[in-house]
Amino acid sequence: MTPLSKSRRLIIKIGSALITGNGVSMAEASIVDWSLQIAELRRQGRQALIVSSGAIACGMLRLGMKKRPRTIHELQACAAVGQVALAQIYQEAFRRHDLHTAQILLTHDDLSDRKRYLNARSTLNTLLELGVIPIINENDTVVTDEIKFGDNDTLGALVANAVEADALVILTDQDGLYTADPRKAKDATLIREATAGDPELEMMAGGAGSLVGTGGMITKVLAAKRAAKSGAHTVIASGRAPKVILRLAAGEDAGTLLVSGTEPIAAKKQWLADHLQTAGQLHIDAGAAKALENGKSLLPVGVVSLTGEFERGAAVGCIAPGGQEIARGLINYSSSETRRILRHPSGEIEARLGYVNEASLIHRDNLVLLGKP
Repeated sequence: MTPLSKSRRLIIKIGSALITGNGVSMAEASIVDWSLQIAELRRQGRQALIVSSGAIACGMLRLGMKKRPRTIHELQACAAVGQVALAQIYQEAFRRHDLHTAQILLTHDDLSDRKRYLNARSTLNTLLELGVIPIINENDTVVTDEIKFGDNDTLGALVANAVEADALVILTDQDGLYTADPRKAKDATLIREATAGDPELEMMAGGAGSLVGTGGMITKVLAAKRAAKSGAHTVIASGRAPKVILRLAAGEDAGTLLVSGTEPIAAKKQWLADHLQTAGQLHIDAGAAKALENGKSLLPVGVVSLTGEFERGAAVGCIAPGGQEIARGLINYSSSETRRILRHPSGEIEARLGYVNEASLIHRDNLVLLGKP
């Protein structure tokens, strides 16, 4: 039994070779099968987000291209044509199970710029709360660096970090990670389990990707290393294996499991408590301090004053009446916004600001008590 049996939120990344049958035709039957499995996960009370490659490859098929274009404008044109078709295929596949889908097109900048990152995260979390299946891809129609150097393995890991997923499942046309390229070395053996971030894995994972994709096994190993930073385990497995998503979610040993050394909650608490310099401080009253100690979110009504200048999403400290920092977390409002709503009930936020980001200043999921396990 693997750690994935306990995973409640999974990122499922599907490669171009699987989506397009190695560039021959759109694998619509496979997409229908994957959607059936994900619908079953939903019935089990789990959440799934799909990171889907294939827009450029799909566009190539629609436009009758036999070879991957080399110029940026041709790649962008293929992506524009292919993304529409790909989104429609997913929509129809999940409609059979009365599930809605949403198309999310991201660039790496969207997950590195703090404001855009928070907006993307909020959108994804809201879609999951609504029971919608997000279909995520790189926005290849407008970017250039991502088309030339990017890969959706990395994007899958970044999304896993953003939404605090328990697991990243990378479906590929290989059975998993081997000690050497099995297409070239007859003595290559499948690695069943290893620790994400082990330097030896990167040495084993050299080699090019498929004819229609941009990544290779090395991008998957590096993605697992990145995903592990937020406590997510990664599995690299064959997307053509029968019921592979459900089998992995049930804890079956399939493909290569790259284990994170830290549980997601512990990883987040360590990051908040030890690796962030606070941009400001919120001085809270005794009632708010007690609420935080009882696992509640910090509401604006409990904040007496603040120091520092910060933007939404910054790390701030929570100072109790005695002057001790008892907690820190990621704030939902900037310092200027916070000054306008502190000491006021959450129901007055919209009246004072003209909009509402969140009902709380710091949600309990983004807050850690200092000195607490």
